[in-house]
Amino acid sequence: MTRIALIGLTAAATLLYGCNNAPASEQYGQTPPLPRPERGLLPNMKIADPTGWGDARPTVPQGFAITAIATDLKVPRQTLMLPNGDILVAEGKGGGPSPLRPKDIIAGYIKAKGTTTVKGGNRLTLLRDADGDGIYEGRSIFAENLNAPYGLAIANNKLYVANQDALVSFDYRPGQIRANAPPVKVTDLPSQINHHWTKSLAASPDGSKLYVGIGSNSNITERGMAAEVDRAMVWEIDARTGAHRPFATGLRNPTSLAVQPGIGQLWTVANERDELGPNLVPDYLTSVRDGAFYGWPYSYWGNNVDTRVRPQDPAKVASAVRPDYALGSHVAALGLAFSGPAMGTNFADGVFIGEHGSWNRSTPVGYKVVFVRFRGGRPIGAPIDFATGFIGPDGKTRGRPVGVTLDPRGALIIADDLSNTIWRVTPKPASQ
Repeated sequence: MTRIALIGLTAAATLLYGCNNAPASEQYGQTPPLPRPERGLLPNMKIADPTGWGDARPTVPQGFAITAIATDLKVPRQTLMLPNGDILVAEGKGGGPSPLRPKDIIAGYIKAKGTTTVKGGNRLTLLRDADGDGIYEGRSIFAENLNAPYGLAIANNKLYVANQDALVSFDYRPGQIRANAPPVKVTDLPSQINHHWTKSLAASPDGSKLYVGIGSNSNITERGMAAEVDRAMVWEIDARTGAHRPFATGLRNPTSLAVQPGIGQLWTVANERDELGPNLVPDYLTSVRDGAFYGWPYSYWGNNVDTRVRPQDPAKVASAVRPDYALGSHVAALGLAFSGPAMGTNFADGVFIGEHGSWNRSTPVGYKVVFVRFRGGRPIGAPIDFATGFIGPDGKTRGRPVGVTLDPRGALIIADDLSNTIWRVTPKPASQ
């Protein structure tokens, strides 16, 4: 299909699908408004045109400062704080061949406009601030020749990496700058098609169990249920043996996992289904309960039936667990990190969430990092903008946040996979 034909079909999509693009009022929290589904020949699609940061940088709240601590990376997606304060960056871009429908081709063209042209590094890069002045002067390749690494975790002197096709481990000792041996496979991960290729990762507090988020192979099973075996779920993996089991299911794309400090509860941010209109379905933040089913593909936000799915399964719909907290439709949450006292009183108790940004809307949403406050161990209130400006006043996209990681010494680390930058946000000293 020629570029001119794609542009023509994309323009037609806007006319054929409808023009209701205003965000649903207060579409966040425990009871978000859910409008009627809107369906058409093609969905609304819009990616803001990329541009460079130049002299600009993201905007952060008063009392904070933001600096770029690494640039010219190769598609940084997630980061991990190591015990000695080093930062590990997973760089890569995955996916695989898949049968395409005309709308897949158009959506792929639109999405590609908003991504970097840099080839994924398939590696882990280590950043070091040896003197603690906030300048990461040390940079080395910790491991390379990986397969689209994404999720990272450390436990019991091992570094775990979730590639798109396998969970692997490295022996790790604090301070080392390069892996001393090739990775050891813990277990294979589902990798057929890999429509949603990212494999998120978290370790249990004692390191005995590993949790891997595995996204679906479609929007709404249009590739058939055989393509969805072992997908749209979180696996629990025995770190010693590699044995695994479904821990929670019906999560369309659990893109980041984090364990709640002091409690041990597993949480995720998940990307919900597309092509039901600009205000359906809200992406969400939720605790991940052992044995729970979260609705995909049969229903959304609890027991709201998705009539596109055939055959239906009323029993599964009836069992669907409603997520804890809506983030808004199509924000594409890809990063999740619990905060702590080092980030100051206003941002001490809650989670930071990296929102990569929408494509299934003609009015973009997301493209920022937000903070969701917690009280009594649960999310409350409205999301608070923490890092914005990734879309500039000119409507062009300068960056797209992915992973967020807390440095307990007092910083938030943000991976930006459009400008290939790692940002560091710190509270300013009281005298500034």
